[in-house]
Amino acid sequence: MNVLVIPDKFKGSLTAKEVIKSITAGIAKAFSSAKIHSLVASDGGDGFLDAVSGNKVIAKMWVDTVDPLMRPIKAMYLLDSKSKSAYIEMARASGLELLTVQERNAMRTTTFGTGIQIKDAIQKGARRIYLGLGGSATNDGGIGLAKALGYSFLDNLGNTLEPIGSNLIKIAKIEKGSSYDTLNNIAFFAVNDVDNPLFGEHGAAYVYGPQKGVDRKQVQILDDGLVNLHKRAKEQLGHDNAHLPGSGAAGGTAYGLKTFFDADYISGIDFILKLGKVPDFLEKNKVDFIITGEGKIDAQTINGKLVKGVLGLGKTYGVPVIAVCGKLDLDKQQLNALGLNTVLETYESSKGIDFSMQNASTLIENLIFSFFDAINK
Repeated sequence: MNVLVIPDKFKGSLTAKEVIKSITAGIAKAFSSAKIHSLVASDGGDGFLDAVSGNKVIAKMWVDTVDPLMRPIKAMYLLDSKSKSAYIEMARASGLELLTVQERNAMRTTTFGTGIQIKDAIQKGARRIYLGLGGSATNDGGIGLAKALGYSFLDNLGNTLEPIGSNLIKIAKIEKGSSYDTLNNIAFFAVNDVDNPLFGEHGAAYVYGPQKGVDRKQVQILDDGLVNLHKRAKEQLGHDNAHLPGSGAAGGTAYGLKTFFDADYISGIDFILKLGKVPDFLEKNKVDFIITGEGKIDAQTINGKLVKGVLGLGKTYGVPVIAVCGKLDLDKQQLNALGLNTVLETYESSKGIDFSMQNASTLIENLIFSFFDAINK
């Protein structure tokens, strides 16, 4: 038995490393002779830096920056001086987890702190910026990040706007800063695995706004603001990126990176899999199963998360994929469309979600053991 384990974190319960440990224990109970290979992965969201550092030797850099509400914090990123590459996880300075539930409000939050990290990396010699998107508390279209790197956003009276979600609708003029020419020599990469456009019913505000603390009316305000940002950028900068798949990632931060810094969109899971040399491994070894998973398999999984990327890997190499999750929120038809035939769910309605989250490690181990024990028999 040869098994490859590539799960995402179970948000609020287990890190990807802890999920791997539970899955490995379950397999080993059923098949003591099983060869188990694993990879700490990320789709570009939370855990991106762990995935990068788990696959290459790299320096950790700490910088004084601000959180989504502009409060001072210290945040870490990774710097590879040899290749002049910086790896920045948006969630570290602009993440939802930095705020209490009561503080979450995408009308008021900003990506400015992530921009400070990027600026620091460039000052330290980075010429390639890989920004892992996901887990953000923001819906500012990337204007906070852009402001930190020299852009200004003005209203129709010429006043400089604070780079927050509620001000997107007020933008009348976009001005490039004095550092614009320098930034032209920097290669930016927006690392993520969602395919949402910038605005509309499948866009940043409508799909992700509610989890960032905004109500239905505010979602509409934010969506209108993103439409306005796109209109101004198209008129004044000549860029038309709103409908590119992935532009809605991280509250439109992907759009901002593309529009203001000509970033390339790259798949987070493909990036990490290549970094971990997984395609090479699958070409050279016979693998019986690939096991993936995440805390909740739902509509966001369909839009492109780590699980979807691993399913693509299994299809390419003809290896069956098993997914384990805390909560399954897709019907059979959606699962079939996704190409996912075997899902192991820890949630039991009689015990509630809190029980599943608090006992995730044991529940995952037991589910995996039961699955492989049945095969063994």
